[in-house]
Amino acid sequence: MSLTTPDSNLYLAWKKFIETGEISENINPEITDAWKRCVAAGVDPLAGRSQFILDNAKMREVLEDHQELIDLARPFMNNLYKFVAGSGFIVLLCDEHGYIMATIGDPDVNGDTNELNFQTGALWTEEEIGNNGVGTSLVMRRPFQVTGFEHFCRKHHKWTCSGSPIFNENREMIGILEMSGPVEKTHLHTLGMVVAAAEAIEHQMQIHRQNRELIMLNKRMYNILNSVSDGVIIIDSFGKITHTNPALERMLDRRLDLSGKAIENLVENTLAIRDMLVSGKGFKDVELTIRNGTTLSCLASGEVLRDEQGHITGASIFIDTIKNVHNLVNRFSGAQATFQFEDIVGESEQLMEAIRIGTRAAVSDSNVLLQGDSGTGKEVFAQAIHNRSSRANYPFVAINCGAIPRELLDSELFGYVEGAFTGAKKGGRPGKFEMASGGTLFLDEIADLPLAKQVALLRVLQERKIMRIGGDRVIPVDVRIICATNKNLLEMVKKGHFRQDLYYRLNVISITLPSLKNRRQDINLLLNYFLQKYSKRMGMPAPVIEPQVLHYLETYSWPGNVRELQNVVERILNISGGNKLTMNHLPPEVMPQSNYTEPEPDNMVVPTLEEERKRIKEIQAQQETEEIISLLAACGGNVSEVARRIGVSRNTLYRKMRQYNIMG
Repeated sequence: MSLTTPDSNLYLAWKKFIETGEISENINPEITDAWKRCVAAGVDPLAGRSQFILDNAKMREVLEDHQELIDLARPFMNNLYKFVAGSGFIVLLCDEHGYIMATIGDPDVNGDTNELNFQTGALWTEEEIGNNGVGTSLVMRRPFQVTGFEHFCRKHHKWTCSGSPIFNENREMIGILEMSGPVEKTHLHTLGMVVAAAEAIEHQMQIHRQNRELIMLNKRMYNILNSVSDGVIIIDSFGKITHTNPALERMLDRRLDLSGKAIENLVENTLAIRDMLVSGKGFKDVELTIRNGTTLSCLASGEVLRDEQGHITGASIFIDTIKNVHNLVNRFSGAQATFQFEDIVGESEQLMEAIRIGTRAAVSDSNVLLQGDSGTGKEVFAQAIHNRSSRANYPFVAINCGAIPRELLDSELFGYVEGAFTGAKKGGRPGKFEMASGGTLFLDEIADLPLAKQVALLRVLQERKIMRIGGDRVIPVDVRIICATNKNLLEMVKKGHFRQDLYYRLNVISITLPSLKNRRQDINLLLNYFLQKYSKRMGMPAPVIEPQVLHYLETYSWPGNVRELQNVVERILNISGGNKLTMNHLPPEVMPQSNYTEPEPDNMVVPTLEEERKRIKEIQAQQETEEIISLLAACGGNVSEVARRIGVSRNTLYRKMRQYNIMG
C-alpha cells in the first residue's frame, strides 16, 4: 500500500497522535520522539511553511562566513542532482543553524517548493517547520531521513527529506546537505547518496585545508629562508640545486640562476655534501669554497631532508663566510674595541697632540706605531683609533708578541690545518690574521718579536696573504696593523735586533704617548676620574682628598704611569673605609720616605722583599702560561690530557687558564 494513501497505518498513527497525543505501536521511536519535540515547540501540524526568512544583510553575512563550504559543496550538489534530475527533487545546503544557503533543483511545476519556502534564507529547523531532513539531522547530529507521514506537518506528507550533517576536522557541525523529493520517486539509496556526498565534501574540505596549510607552510619556509642572514642552498637527492636565498646572493654580490644545476657548479669541494646524501648524516662547520664569478671561503653545515617514509629527498646547506664567522666569534669572545678617544682623560699639550695624530690616523688605513712607557695607555689608543676608523664594525684582535712562546707564534698568527702537527686541533684553527680580517690587528710589545718571525710578518704585510701551517691554500687577509712598544725600535734596528724593512713598514704613522710625570696637570683629572669610577662600582660616595695628599700625588714620579695611578686609587678606596683620604691611606711603595730619592730611569734600584716576591710570582705565572699554551697545542686542545701531564685537576687547570687569560 502506498504511503500517500489516507488509510495507511502510518497515516492513522500520525492522525491518532495529532488528535489524542497517543503513540501507536510499531512506529519508529525516533520519529515519535521528533513529534513530541514538535509539540513541545508549539509547531502547527497543519502548517509546515517556513515563516522565518533572513533579511538581505543577514543573508550576506551567512554566505560570506560559509563561502568556502558553499564553493566546495556546489560541485557535489550538482553531481548529486544529476541522479534525480527531472523527478521533482531539490538539493539543499544549509548552515549549522538550519538556514538554507544554496539550492539546486527542478522547476517548481506544481508550486510545492514555493509553498514550503525552499529558498535561501529560510529556516528549516524542527522548531520552525516540524521534523524534516535538515532539522532532525541537526538534532540527531547524524544522517536522517523523514518520509511521507513521518513528517509532523501535513504539508510535508508528499515529500521524502534525506539530510546528512557536514563536520569539520574538529567534529564541529558546519552545515547540512539535504535532498527532498516526491515520496513516490524516492529511491532505496537516496539517503546513502546524500551521506556519500556529505562525506565527500568533508574530505574535500580536509584536502583544501591541508593544501592551504602546505601553501602557508611553504610560504613561511621561504620567508624564513629569505630572511635569515646565512646563505642557504637547497638541493634534491641528486645534488641538483632547487633553491638559493637572497643572503647567498648578497655574499656573492650577484644574482644567481642555478635552479636545476648540479651543486658542483657552485661549490668547489663537494665531498661532504655528496657523503651526506649517501649516508643520510649531516655535517657541521665544514670549510667550503664557493665559486661563481668570485671566490668565497665559507663555513657550512648541512642537514638531509626526508619524506614521510624516511627516504632522503635532498638537503639544506647553511653557509656563512669565514669572515662573518670570525667576526661573530670575536664579538662574543671579547675581541672587540671598547675605548673611544672621548674616554681618554687629560688636557696636557702632549696628550692632546697624541690624540690629534690618532684622530687623523683613524681616517687612514696606514700602519700605526704607538710608542711610550708601560702604562701610558697604548692599547686604549689602539682601540680608539680602530673605533674611529671605517673598520669599527669589524674585529679588533690583540696579541702580545712577548707573552707567547716563539714556537707557538706562527700558529697564533697564521693558524693551522688539521693534522699539521701532533696534537693539532681537529678541523684546524684560524690564526689572528684571519680572525682580524676586515678589522684591526693590534701587535703589542712588537719589539719582542723574534727576528725569524719578523720575516714572516713582513711577508704578510707585503702580500696581504697568509697560509695556515700545514696548509696549501692561500688565504687573502685585509687587516690594519697597529703596533705598540715601550722600547726604542730605531735603536734596536741599529743594533740589528729589529729588521729595518719591517720597522719602516710598521712606522708609517708614529704616535708617542707621554709619561704621566710629563703631564702632571692631568694627574688631578685622572685621580678624580678613577675615584668616581671605583666609588660607584663599590657603592660608596667618592671620598674627599686632603690637600697634602693631592699635592704629593701631583709631584710623585709615577713610574707605572696611568696604570699605576689607577691601581693606587682602587687600593686606597678598598682600605680607607671613610670619607676622607689621608697620607696614611697611601700604599707603602708610594709613601714618601725620609731618605726618599726619585729614581732616575737608568739607575739600578734594589727591589724590596715584597717586590722580589712579586717578581718571582710573575716569572712563575709566565712560565705556567707558556707551559699550558704549549701543552694545549701539543694535545690538540684536550684539557683533560693537559691537566694530566701537568699533574692538576681539570678545575684547577680551567682556573689557571682564566687567571692567565688563555683561550681553550
